[in-house]
Amino acid sequence: MESKNKTVFYLLLALFIFIVMFPFLWVFLTSIKQQGDIFSSFRWFSSHPTFESYRSALTTRPLVKYMTNSFVIAAFTTLISVVFASFSAYSLTRLPIRGKGIILGIILASSMFPHIAIISPIYNFVTEFNLRNSYTGLIIPYITFSLPLAIWLLSTFFQQIPRDLEESAKMDGASPFLTFRKIIFPLAAPGVFTTAILVFIAAWNEYLFALTINSKETARTVPVGISLYQSEYTIPWGDITAATVIVTIPIVIIVLLFQRKIISGLTSGSVKG
Repeated sequence: MESKNKTVFYLLLALFIFIVMFPFLWVFLTSIKQQGDIFSSFRWFSSHPTFESYRSALTTRPLVKYMTNSFVIAAFTTLISVVFASFSAYSLTRLPIRGKGIILGIILASSMFPHIAIISPIYNFVTEFNLRNSYTGLIIPYITFSLPLAIWLLSTFFQQIPRDLEESAKMDGASPFLTFRKIIFPLAAPGVFTTAILVFIAAWNEYLFALTINSKETARTVPVGISLYQSEYTIPWGDITAATVIVTIPIVIIVLLFQRKIISGLTSGSVKG
């Protein structure tokens, strides 16, 4: 009976993994098909696989420039958001501040605003300060949604750290900032790292702000650049799928390299005081 249950479990697990991975698998198989095969049949595998779509994706549009733009913008957004969110989350969860629950509620509510609701004032702001088609012109809007997300996530991690450690540091004469730098932040490092990864991916994948604010070809980010891989009469699905595979590889590598830290951060709530 136990053996049968295990078999059923692994079959269901394999089915779940297949369903989750199917879109990525189909994109990859499409990227190595010849252009004519993409529209002529729905076969999984091409009889004449080719990497011509990858060459075309890299040469017809500045894909490397798109990736560079996305990386720089996402990296600075992550750095700024995590630094400010660390101090904010520590203050809201560990210091005696009145109305902390209300403040956290407002932060959570602000993160729920749809981007389309704030795109108009943000567009007017970046235009007024001549920030369109620049890294700064996207980093500032990205912080509007990444900072509340980072504060909310880090607050949950900081709350799990035993308060006895702060009391001991306070008795030894440590200031709140020294306590944060020497004790709280190192203990919350897995959570900080996990938050940074989530913020980076959110900034990397953002589309609406990037489409509206950066209109120049050389200032576009990856999502916008790939969405405009089209000619006047046709949509080059081979180039689009090849570009999708290329830009997905860095995210996959980051997750694989730091998967232990990510899992450690996601499970850090189980630490007992």
